[in-house]
Parts: sequence; C-alpha cells; structure tokens
Amino acid sequence: MKFVTANGATIPALGYGTFRLPGPDTLRMVPHALKLGFRHIDTAQIYGNEAEVGEGIERSGVRRADIFLTTKVWVDKYGHDALVASVDESLRKLRTDYVDLLLLHWPAGHPLPEPVAALNEVVRTGKVRHIGVSNFNTAQMAEAIALSDAPLVTNQVEYHPYIDQSVVIKAARAAGLSITAYYAMADGKVFDEPVLKEIAAAKGKSVAQVVLRWVIQQDGLVALSKTATETRAAENFAVFDFELSAGEMAAIHALARPDGRIVSPEGLAPVWDAA
Repeated sequence: MKFVTANGATIPALGYGTFRLPGPDTLRMVPHALKLGFRHIDTAQIYGNEAEVGEGIERSGVRRADIFLTTKVWVDKYGHDALVASVDESLRKLRTDYVDLLLLHWPAGHPLPEPVAALNEVVRTGKVRHIGVSNFNTAQMAEAIALSDAPLVTNQVEYHPYIDQSVVIKAARAAGLSITAYYAMADGKVFDEPVLKEIAAAKGKSVAQVVLRWVIQQDGLVALSKTATETRAAENFAVFDFELSAGEMAAIHALARPDGRIVSPEGLAPVWDAA
C-alpha cells in the first residue's frame, strides 16, 4: 500500500468507497475489501450505510486502529449543534469512538464559519482525528482553511480522465492538502476508451487498474474504488505492482474535455473553477 501524507494525516492512497452501495452489499463487501488489504474505507451520512460499514469492520477481524475510516456530514447538519449530534450518531452506527477523517459533504451555499467551528470542536473532543471538505471549489477551500484552527487534510472531488482538475489539485497541494478522487471510472465511461484500452493491453492490466494507477501515481492524490463484486475488488487493489510511463500519464491527462464533469447537483454544487 502507498500512503499520502497531508497536514499531519497519513492516508492510504487507495480506499474502498461505499457510495450507492446498499446495506447488504456493504455488509458483504467491507469485510472482503479489508481482507484483500484495503485499509481505507469511505462512507457518508447520506449514503445510509454507516451501520453496515461499522458491522462490516467488526466482522473483518482487522483492528480498528489499522483502518482509516472516513465519513461525511450532510448539508442539513451544518448548524453547530446539529453537526456535533450527527457525529455522535455516526459514531454509534460505525461502532467506533472516533473517525479518522470527517468531511463537509458539499458547500451547498451554506456560510462556512459555523460548520468549520463545529468540525474543530469534534476534533478537540477526540471524536475525529482529521477534517476536510468535499466538492469545494478553490475559494471555498481557502475560506475553510482560513477559518479552521485544525488543518484540513483533503478535498474530495470528482476526478477521472475526462475532467481537468488541475486548478483545485494545484491549490490543494500548495496548502498541504491531499485530493481524494471519486468517480474515477467516470460512471463506466472509461471502459470504452481506446486510449485506456491500449495502455491496459500494453501493461497486461485492466482499464480500471490503469485509471486507479493514474490517480494514485500523481503526487498527493488518493483514489476511491467502489464495486459490489469480490473479483473486481481484488482487481482494483492490484495496482501497486506496476507504473505508468510519463507518456502514458500524459496520454490519459489529454482525455480531459470541457464537458467532462458528471456530478454537479443543483443546490449543492458550487461554481466550479475554470480549468
């Protein structure tokens, strides 16, 4: 496993994500992912599967201390008291007394001082080890950093070969943050991409492995992989035994296009940075 260090956090560079993973699949796949070697599990309050994540971790037999566990606060809990209470509820569901990383899930046009102050409070009480944001543009990320006593350690954003996220990646690096990439497979679009197929064939790897490798080979980047299939989970984890050349990395970067963004829900998403 490769690790990314960011403002005091040591984050496994490859995580198992549980977005849109129903409870029964979560309960089946989390122990399997951990047995494969994954040590980073990502969930969120809005996913509705924190309880299954917690039970899955217990079932795995892997020590809690060896797992980097992330969850996210939903936007209706950004008031101070609501956020603190929501963390207690998440901890109960996750069957743990702390999470390694807590994120604000979307900016949603909400003033940031109150939720950022609440993030700092749950850090001080020991319920949360590290904090960060998700789906923030560079201005919002900078504001959250300025408001926070505790350092932010990541901005979790959509990132795949069809979207240019160089602006937010550069800003995060300058501030000592990592970038955590979700939707790396571009909702399945990567699997039909000739450039990726060619690279995969040359490497004797799958397209999914090439894409995940492309993400984690970039400095300061973490990739989340999500699947409900045991064999695919094993395939996704097998990305540490090869490297992409500079030319291959550049060819994948060159797939980015202006209309590449997939996730931008109205009322939640910010005004995105222009590439």
